[in-house]
This record gives sequence, structure tokens and C-alpha cells, in this order.
Amino acid sequence: MLPHEEIGHNEVVKSDASPRALTGAPARVARVLLESGPTTASSLAVSLGLTGTAVRRHLDSLVEAGFAEASETAPFGPTKPRGRGRPAKLFTLTAAGRSAFDQAYDDLAIAALRHIAEVGGDQAVMEFARGRASEMERRYRSLVEQGADISQRAQLLNQALRDDGFASTADITSELGIQLCQHNCPIAHVAEEFPQLCDAETEAFGRLVGTHVARLATLSHGDGLCTTHIPLHAMNQDRPTESTDSTPPAPVAERTSA
Repeated sequence: MLPHEEIGHNEVVKSDASPRALTGAPARVARVLLESGPTTASSLAVSLGLTGTAVRRHLDSLVEAGFAEASETAPFGPTKPRGRGRPAKLFTLTAAGRSAFDQAYDDLAIAALRHIAEVGGDQAVMEFARGRASEMERRYRSLVEQGADISQRAQLLNQALRDDGFASTADITSELGIQLCQHNCPIAHVAEEFPQLCDAETEAFGRLVGTHVARLATLSHGDGLCTTHIPLHAMNQDRPTESTDSTPPAPVAERTSA
């Protein structure tokens, strides 16, 4: 990996994103893409404190190495407001780029889960997945339950995920809901074969925020990120509580003819 260089205002930049390694300045650029999702070169330059030319050189090397791709529209996730004029290119990480940050023990995890499936069947895998999700739920609960409503709990869940090493965001997409987006996942490749891991995590998210949530996309299915839709109003939340009084209503008096 050649070092990143900027000499005065000449903006001389040297970078190399090898398909076998992601380090140095390209890794810093890739990390911002991982955490923020589709991003323009100018936004990256501001975030990293680099010149636009420097960032574009690093982006070119990431694209050439297959770690990133460019498009004029966001390939996934909430649509962010754009200014007038010709739209700037949006850069996102590819599956190879995301894999450079995690998935170190996939083979071992897959072998272990295959053994569980052989011995106990799919139900045993689901029990394992729910146990794993319950442990995550236990660790997050003290923080998330501080939220006074679903919106606050969703934001606190996002904070808990980020504190746990996930590159996640929580965006209000309308008055109806929030999209919780996870841009990386250490078990994405494992979940390709064992989706129970995603199902159990989704169930835990619902319990934490206090409403039914739905997965709209997952990295394990080849999507650009894991997206969980969190409705801002819980089902039956605004319905009046049913009366527990079992006394039958008084009969209505019959009218008599005049």
C-alpha cells in the first residue's frame, strides 16, 4: 500500500486499494462509506478533512479494486434531499468492500451451525439464533428503554448498535416510520445459509422498541444493507382499553303504542 500524500496545494495523491488489502487512506474513505451509506465525493472530503482531488483519487482506486461503485441515484436506503443542477455521483461500498471490515470467522460459524442443524434440525438453529438475539437484547435494554416513545427508542437502539461496532443509521422516512439501516454485519455471510439469525434479531428489535417491525432488506440476501422498518405508532396503541366490567348493559325499555 503506497502512502497517501498531499504536498502543499499541488494535491499530489498516491493511493492503492489492493483487492487483498484495505488499509491507509482508502480504508478511511471506505469506513465513511460503510458508516454513512451512499455519499458524494464532496461530502467525503468534508468528513475526512481532505481535498476533493485526494478523495476522488482514493474513490477511483476503490472502484477499480471492486470495493466501491458509483451511481447517480442511491441504490438502496432512504432517499436523501438533493440540490438543484446535475446530480453528483453517489459512491457506495460493494459486498467485497464491506467484507474487508468483518467476516473473519465465517467458516467456523457455518460449520458449527451446520452441525447444530444436523443434530437438532431447523428448530435447534432457531433456538440458537434466539438465544444469541436475547443476549444482544439484554445488553441493549437498559439504554433503549430510556426512550419515552417509539421514535426515541429507535434512535437509542441505533446508538446501541453503533456502540457495539455496527455502522448503522436511523432515518425518519415519513410521519409513519423510521428506517434503521445497518451498513455492515459480522455474520452476513453466515446468515446467507442460516436466515434464522436475521429473523431472531428482527424479533429482538421489535421487543426493544415496543412495536412490530419488518425487515425490508438484508445484506445476507445480497442487498446493499440491512433495513428494518419501525412504525412510529404501535399496533393497537391508540385503541381504548377494553372494559373489564362484566355487568351486562341495562335493557332498553320497549315503547308502548299511544
